[in-house]
Amino acid sequence: MARGTCPFDPAPELAELRREQPVARMEFPDGHLGWLVTGYDQVRRLLADKGMSSRGDLLRSPIPLPMAGDRTEVAPGMFTAMDPPDHTRFRRRLTAWFSARRTRTLEPRLVEHVERYLDDMIGSGGPADLVGAFAEPVAALAICELLGVPVDQREVFVRGIKALFTVHSSAAEAIAGWQEIGGLLAGLVRAKRVEPADDLLGTLVTDGEFTDEELATVGSVLLVAGYDTSRNMLGLGTFALLEHPGQYAALAADPGLAANAVEELLRYLTIVHAGSIRAAGTDLEFDGHRLTAGDAVSLSLAAANRDPALCDDPDRLDITRTPVPHLAFGHGIHQCVGQQLARLELRVAFESLARRLPGLRLAVPADQVRTSPEMIIYGVHELPVTW
Repeated sequence: MARGTCPFDPAPELAELRREQPVARMEFPDGHLGWLVTGYDQVRRLLADKGMSSRGDLLRSPIPLPMAGDRTEVAPGMFTAMDPPDHTRFRRRLTAWFSARRTRTLEPRLVEHVERYLDDMIGSGGPADLVGAFAEPVAALAICELLGVPVDQREVFVRGIKALFTVHSSAAEAIAGWQEIGGLLAGLVRAKRVEPADDLLGTLVTDGEFTDEELATVGSVLLVAGYDTSRNMLGLGTFALLEHPGQYAALAADPGLAANAVEELLRYLTIVHAGSIRAAGTDLEFDGHRLTAGDAVSLSLAAANRDPALCDDPDRLDITRTPVPHLAFGHGIHQCVGQQLARLELRVAFESLARRLPGLRLAVPADQVRTSPEMIIYGVHELPVTW
């Protein structure tokens, strides 16, 4: 979880491992002896390997988590912790909702709201907290509108997310956070049974393929992942651009670079800094190592995305770089289902921000910006800016 002396860099030990031992033995917090994988090629191949499993009852976290010891059955609908064919049943229905074509239909409304949030922030006269005034409402709006969650319920799910994703939460706090989010979604599913809607949850309710319990879990997973990742990418991404003023100036001079900037920021920051976790579903040979069925495998996406084999000078932020095939959204059958929506949100937000506020700068010294290494999804707690 630790970052380097630069708040945007992975821990330096990961680079050393990637260079000398890209597939290494690692002891997990519960004493299990598993594997840590840091090389881009190795991470990508394992994420696509059918011999690897995402079954929740097999997974172990590489960091101590409040709920990590609760190795109970996976909740109905927790498709991220399933293997095919169970995973396929859910993924097939969700993929169409997050296609590039469908997400593009959301762009006009997203642009409208992004401009409104910027109007409000600029109207305040500054300085302002870019996270609270901009990143949080943009992230909440996009995923809430797609799912059909009332935006005025944001306080409920944000409170639950903080409890769930904070490493230092107690098990009771984390479980309570998940239950609070689940309770909100369960109530929405029941409401949509009575009064159908044309949003994602409303459509899945009408289809009748999933139970209410499954739908509440699916909605919870999408809400948590869709909100927290976008919020942190907008906050940390802006921080990174402002700390590389030539990069922000290039974007301000040509907002059309926003799509490029998004891909480079995703690669450079890799906010899922706890990595991706899998287990060997069967005995297998991999790069000269023998993985035994049940072995826990931690895949460092942050280390993989900074691998010199992926691109030239990978530790340099360059938004003019031709986009490279990074692993910020994972790879294989469990690649982030909402990645096209995330790309749209980030592109629209960064494009508008640079166009409207070309003189944006930090309102405090960089070392006073509070980052969040204690969270599973890395970012900044707030980002004081002025213009």
